[in-house]
Amino acid sequence: MVKHIVLWNFNEGMTTEEKKAAGAKMKELLEPIKEKVPGAMEIQVVVNELESSNRDVALISTFETVEALKTYQTHPDHVAAGGYVRSVTCNRSCIDYEC
Repeated sequence: MVKHIVLWNFNEGMTTEEKKAAGAKMKELLEPIKEKVPGAMEIQVVVNELESSNRDVALISTFETVEALKTYQTHPDHVAAGGYVRSVTCNRSCIDYEC
C-alpha cells in the first residue's frame, strides 16, 4: 500500500467563511475521485478546526500500489481539482510512503 498525504494552508486574507467554503469545495472535488481510480482505497479531505495545528487542510489517501497513485495524479478529475486547490491554498507539503 502507498500513503499519499498532502498538507496546505489557505491563502492569507481569506475569511473564516471563505476557508470553510474552500475546504468543502476541495472535499467535493477530491473525495469522489476514489470511485474513478482503480486501486484508490481512501481519499479524505480534512479541514483543520483546532488551533494547535499549523496547517489548514489535509488530503489523506491510500492506494494499493505506486502505479495506482500515479494514475490518480494524472486523472483528469484530479488535474482539474488541482487548479482549484492551487487557487485557494499555499505552502503545500507532501509525503508519499509505502506501508
